[in-house]
Amino acid sequence: MNPSVNAGHPGVLLNVQGLSKKYGDREILRELDLIVESGEFVCIVGPSGAGKTTLLQCLSGLSAPTAGRVVLNGREIHETPPEMAIVFQDYSRSLMPWLSVLDNVTVALRSTKLNKQARHERAVAALTEVGLGDHLALYPWQMSGGMQQRAAIARALAYQPEIVLMDEPFASVDAQTRADLEDLTLALKNHLGITVVLVTHDIDEAVYLADRVVVLGNRPTQVVDIVEVELGAQRDQISTKADPKFSSLRSRVYRGIRGEAPTAADAVEG
Repeated sequence: MNPSVNAGHPGVLLNVQGLSKKYGDREILRELDLIVESGEFVCIVGPSGAGKTTLLQCLSGLSAPTAGRVVLNGREIHETPPEMAIVFQDYSRSLMPWLSVLDNVTVALRSTKLNKQARHERAVAALTEVGLGDHLALYPWQMSGGMQQRAAIARALAYQPEIVLMDEPFASVDAQTRADLEDLTLALKNHLGITVVLVTHDIDEAVYLADRVVVLGNRPTQVVDIVEVELGAQRDQISTKADPKFSSLRSRVYRGIRGEAPTAADAVEG
C-alpha cells in the first residue's frame, strides 16, 4: 500500500487497488493504490513519460490493467461506466467540424435513453454552463481553441456524470485561456458537485485546482507522495498563487517529481 492513500477519506467514490500495467516487457505502472473521494478534485502529476495518461486510461476502462483493479461506486470497471465522462487533450479532433457546437454535444447523447427533446435541452444547459449559450450555432472551425475546449467540457457535462476524468485538458491553449479554463473547471466542480480527476504536467495548475495532488515517480510508476491542498474552496489566479502556502505546496510537489526526499517544512505542511 502506498503512503497514506486511505487516511481520512471515508467517502470513497473511486478506489484503485494494486494497479499494474505492462506492455510486453515494459512495466509502466507498479502496484499503484489511489482513492478519490466523492466531490473531490484530485490532480495527478509526475515526470514526463511516467505513465500518467496510461493511468487515466486504466481508470476510465479504456485500457485493462495487467494486475489490480479499479472500483467505482463499489463496482469494478471493465469499460467506461455511464457515470463517468472523459475530457481529452486533443479537443480539436474530438469535435466534428461539420456539426454545430450544439449538434456536437447533442449527438454525443444518442447513446443515452433520452428522447430528442431531452437531449436538446440537456445539451443547451451544458453549453450554457460553460459560457457558450449564445454560440450554439457556431461550428468548431469558427471557434477559438478555448471555446472548442469549453465545448468538449460541455459534452462531458451533458452526460451529468458523477466523475469527470481530464487528460491534460488545457495543454494546447495560451496562458490566459488556460487560466480562464482552470477557473471555469473549478466553478463547475463547485457548482455541480462533481468529482474531478485531472492529469497535468503543470505543477502550478495542479496545486491551484486540487484538493489533493497525487505525485507519481519514475517508471515503473508508483505514488511517491500525496499532498493535501488547503487553500480554500474560493481561489483566484492572483491572490491564491501569491499565498506563501501555494509556494510551499508547489515546492513539495516539485521535489516529489524530482525524486527528492521531503523537507522538514514539507512535514509541517503535510
